[in-house]
Amino acid sequence: MHSLPERPAAPVGRGGRPAFRIGKKKMGMAGLRLLLASAIAGTAIFGIGAPVQADAIWNRWQAADKAVAQGKRAEAVPHWTFLTDHYASIGDWQNAALFAGRLNQYFDKAGEYDQAIRYYELENQYWLKAGKDWGAVDLQRAEQIRTTVEAYIRIADEEVLMRQAQPAGGKLEKFEPAYGTYIGMYTERDPQMHNYFDRSEQFYNKKHALYLAYAPVNATFPKQYAVRAKQAGAALQIGWEPSGGLDSVTEETVRSWARGAKEAGVPIFLRYASEMNGPWVIWHGDPQKYIAKFRMVHDIMAEEAPNVAMVWSPGEVPMYSMDAYYPGDAYVDWVGVSTYNEPYENGDPAQGNMQATSPIERLDYLYKTYAHRKPLMISETAVSHYANIPKESFTDYGLLNLQRVYDILPAKYPRLKSITYFNVNLELTESKNNYLLRDNDAMMKLYSRLIAPDRFLTKVENAAVPADRTGYVPLSSETPFTQGTRIVPFVKIPEVYIGKVEYYLNGQLIDTQTAPPFAVELAAGGVPEGSVLKLAVYNRDGVKRAERSFGITSGVAVKVDGRELDFEQPPVIRDGSTLTPLRAIFESMGAEVTWDAATKTATAVKGGAKVSIAIGSAKAQRNGETFTLEVPAQLVNGYTMVPARFVSEAFGASVRWDGGTRTVDIRTAGAGGSVSVKPAADTKPVIAYEEAKRAAAPQPPAAQPSGEKQGWISWLKQQVARVAGLIGSLV
Repeated sequence: MHSLPERPAAPVGRGGRPAFRIGKKKMGMAGLRLLLASAIAGTAIFGIGAPVQADAIWNRWQAADKAVAQGKRAEAVPHWTFLTDHYASIGDWQNAALFAGRLNQYFDKAGEYDQAIRYYELENQYWLKAGKDWGAVDLQRAEQIRTTVEAYIRIADEEVLMRQAQPAGGKLEKFEPAYGTYIGMYTERDPQMHNYFDRSEQFYNKKHALYLAYAPVNATFPKQYAVRAKQAGAALQIGWEPSGGLDSVTEETVRSWARGAKEAGVPIFLRYASEMNGPWVIWHGDPQKYIAKFRMVHDIMAEEAPNVAMVWSPGEVPMYSMDAYYPGDAYVDWVGVSTYNEPYENGDPAQGNMQATSPIERLDYLYKTYAHRKPLMISETAVSHYANIPKESFTDYGLLNLQRVYDILPAKYPRLKSITYFNVNLELTESKNNYLLRDNDAMMKLYSRLIAPDRFLTKVENAAVPADRTGYVPLSSETPFTQGTRIVPFVKIPEVYIGKVEYYLNGQLIDTQTAPPFAVELAAGGVPEGSVLKLAVYNRDGVKRAERSFGITSGVAVKVDGRELDFEQPPVIRDGSTLTPLRAIFESMGAEVTWDAATKTATAVKGGAKVSIAIGSAKAQRNGETFTLEVPAQLVNGYTMVPARFVSEAFGASVRWDGGTRTVDIRTAGAGGSVSVKPAADTKPVIAYEEAKRAAAPQPPAAQPSGEKQGWISWLKQQVARVAGLIGSLV
């Protein structure tokens, strides 16, 4: 963490000059100029809403000071409000900011957080208009006390997950996964792991996709890191630092290093000259020179080392100066950021209490600015569980924010595709904080649990996807889940620490969580369509601080021989019967389906069996034999829907309904018992999702079934599968 510039503590004249005193009247420079002009013209100074005499301004100022001196700060509020509005109306932004600052401090201390947030944001606006970047701390505090209740739901809809994680142009960058998040770690100063990268499974029950190392620009490529990464089947992130300044970065040096990088034979994320927006690094201060050097490094790496992806990685602060250093989209593969979470800045209570700051808002500006163009990575991050200067343990703080880093950040920001943990104890050095996971058993266990899901990827490769094809999206009734799901909340209250989160489904209390990650598991059978899930958040004193309701709905899942089917039109329940898409299920069972638009009849053939049914009819034919359906066949959004039992039993399959998970389980003739099918590792796509769709779009056959769009979609799926197969055979 780095300190922000100091700012005046009391109203002053513009340009940083002290306020002038005229007799008993204390005025800013702008006020003085207006007062003199008014005296000459014989007119009044105008404020908000009505003419304001100069004496009235001074009287307000004096009345506020008197109230404060008497310990009656509440009586000063209307005067500060008047003065804030007045100075803003005449463009004296510095004094307007300072009076807004008095208001936000008052409301914050009084626990009137909505009003405090309003004036923190106003103070920031006024400082910016005054040409000062002094409002960043105000925005930070506003976010600290802003009550937030969000919820994210796990789904298995790969199309939705890919769509939200894709860039605006649809083309993935080098080493970018289609969706999911790489996990990385800095281990060099871990006394048990050091740079033996293959030990991560031993300590954290999971291998990591990449490991962080640092290297100076004017040295040879660090082969020892590459050897260890290759042994672990991992990639490298290298913080490549021009410790001699930007002028020391020469083409000869870069080219030699690039050749060493190519010989390493592992994917490398090259984080060149990071945190350039902060004055604490020697390469700060000349954006144009920085950009020129970054572009040179990019061009040489592109020529010499195709296994290198360029990472542009500013520090999270100063926020508004980072954009000046951006080299341009053509020269950047990934955008990164360094961000740390600690209870006290630099471990020192005197430098500021940071406990109310969450890692979520730290990423917000960078994400909104760059994520539509580039994948994001948190180049290095850590959560402190011990502050050395006051000798305080902060396990609760550590657990709360570790959960936010790994559970919430990737769910809220789906273009965040890599997180590297800086696993080191700095109690006695730089930041006076301990981030080392192994020094806190609860932190160690939570970290292992958080990274366990498949959505945290363990191998760097283009267009990678989680093995279980699941991920998180914002909770909404528009994203139904099937079988079962997990709801993960992001809850934040001014008191920081959360006592409990209660879950109410359709008005009934169903669960209470008292510790991070505050998540709840739900089965589809317990969540009727059109349900409402309410979260109630309490502080540790048992006071309800917030509540929010979300629409939530479950859908019917259909499994054929243990494999869940994915439908354009989900199954529906009509008159107590589960209706499923006829074509999708028949084709999954190996039948050929045709559609007669004239008679609105669907016909399926498998082996020697022929089955047909007309829309609106409750009678079906199988080799001349008539079957009676529970409900008639019908069109739903253009899809032929029939009872699931008929679809399966028409070809001799067995059907079982699981009410707990709302699942239709179909077993074809000869299939064994219940199985759990997980896609093989080599079935992942090797090109971006949108590219796959474009590649699979030759002209359709001349004669396509009309009247039922399932025929067209089925044909398109076959083409996608065909092209994906061709591509897979070439890889």
